[in-house]
Amino acid sequence: MMDWENLRHFAEFATRGSLAAAARQLGVEHATVARRIAALEEALSLKLIDRRGHRLVLTGAGDRIGAIVERMVKDARAVSRVADGARSELRGKVTISAPPALAVTTLAAPLVALQQEHPALTIHLTGESRTASLERREADVAIRLSRPEAGDLVVMRLGNMAFRLYGSPRYLIGKSEGEWSFIGYDAPMNRSPQQLALEKLAAGRPFGFLASSLEIQQAAARAAAGIAMLPDFMAATDPDLVLAAPKDPPLLRDVWLVVHSDMKDAAPIRAVIRCLREIHF
Repeated sequence: MMDWENLRHFAEFATRGSLAAAARQLGVEHATVARRIAALEEALSLKLIDRRGHRLVLTGAGDRIGAIVERMVKDARAVSRVADGARSELRGKVTISAPPALAVTTLAAPLVALQQEHPALTIHLTGESRTASLERREADVAIRLSRPEAGDLVVMRLGNMAFRLYGSPRYLIGKSEGEWSFIGYDAPMNRSPQQLALEKLAAGRPFGFLASSLEIQQAAARAAAGIAMLPDFMAATDPDLVLAAPKDPPLLRDVWLVVHSDMKDAAPIRAVIRCLREIHF
């Protein structure tokens, strides 16, 4: 019998294309991935990877076996989801992926209350801008600002987030709109709807400060770096910020709750969904 861990590590390498990327995904050292692949090659008496300069590439046999093993890993994840989806007790860990600012400001407190009500439940709230894979079990529940269009998913609209222009009073005093400078995103969020709307409103006026998160943009706006497009749930109650264009309509972004269909009936998932649906967005 082949070692399942060897197969799983090889499948991750075949999918990611490098030892480092596979190691990051698996949460191990890249030397561990290399050792597992070497052990699989020895068990099969077959070369799966060739070194070409500084690159590792799959051999023909490695490519074919990688495709087979990836299907095996996918099926194993499905087994895990179905098993967890049948859980009827409110216990175990539920991982929730959400935009960082929303996780801090809106989601943390009600999820803490849920965990305290059910002490056997462990809540893992991850603030991240990337799209976590529910199929790969990177998260059990995801909060997203774009509706997913693919996958075996259950999708629920929770409400919307309003974005408006905010600035520091000391920045705004004595400046006309034509003199404004703006605070925006750098990559990878520089194509987000709020950034595109801000670029349109800026109409060629400069972006003097770029940041990777809303929290940093809010701090920069407080420090009088310019005008930022911020969600009301962060900025409306900030005593150091005011609406820069109070008559302009807000940019509205829908908030979506997403769960894999295999997991929707698990008692811990249902409890988390009920909690999140009760939040006012």
